[in-house]
Amino acid sequence: MTTVYLVRHSEPFRDLEGETKSRDSLLLINEKYILGVRGEKLAERVANNPEFDNIDVVWASNYVRAMSTAKYFAYRNNTRVNIDERFKEREQGVLTWDELPKDYYINQLKDENYKFRDGECQKEVAQRMREALFDVVKNNNGKRIVIVSHNAALTFLLKTLCDVSLDESKKALSFSFNNKLVYIGSLNYCETFKLEFDDQYNLCSLSHININE
Repeated sequence: MTTVYLVRHSEPFRDLEGETKSRDSLLLINEKYILGVRGEKLAERVANNPEFDNIDVVWASNYVRAMSTAKYFAYRNNTRVNIDERFKEREQGVLTWDELPKDYYINQLKDENYKFRDGECQKEVAQRMREALFDVVKNNNGKRIVIVSHNAALTFLLKTLCDVSLDESKKALSFSFNNKLVYIGSLNYCETFKLEFDDQYNLCSLSHININE
């Protein structure tokens, strides 16, 4: 049995952020966000949960906040953080956040082909995430693995692995596996799902881990 923990990154440094003067693109700025003080503390606390004992392999996206979260899981388990840009957040295709349509976030969940300008659609993100996940699983059969990624990217991946429905009135998602409700809500910082695969790489179980216990 191979166990994979899908973890959203911890809280980025935004609440204390002041004026930014940079010629970096919005995409690069987004990639470079570090964790905030609360984010560092949260990531360390979650990584010290007994659920993450004996982790063999740690992977993260190439975004700084994902790598910074992953380092706590790697440090605790005396291993290294591996990087795969396929685990990155979906690209919106904008120069400023204000350019995004007001209904962008709902549309990207409802329509797998919806995209804005040259950004990514749900289907494209899910495909690269799924390919990366199964590469990791096939190369680490029988091991315990942590993968740190991002909100939309993980949501789109999970939509290919379980049933995900959207309640537009509450703007909440419901995740179910084998007709059993697993989780309701959006993915908060360090939200974690546990996946177990058999030796033929079939997904046998999918559950939500309460990181607050």
